[in-house]
Amino acid sequence: MSLEQVKAFYDLLTSDPTIYDQYSKKCCNQGFFGSYHWDKTKIVKFAATHGYNFNENELDQIWFDSESSSADNSLNLA
Repeated sequence: MSLEQVKAFYDLLTSDPTIYDQYSKKCCNQGFFGSYHWDKTKIVKFAATHGYNFNENELDQIWFDSESSSADNSLNLA
């Protein structure tokens, strides 16, 4: 299931600071006033380089489910 792929990808990010640093540099642009803008297309491509397969809609599902539930703080990276 692709949603499981998204969760596994974020588990990888939380467990490996080096990969998280790469993810941050490749997939995020800092805007004005310290805001951060995550590029979903780049996130999906970056995840694919590490063997994870999901699309932007599935990424959105995890992001929005994470906002409505604080049960799993490891997914609140995005």
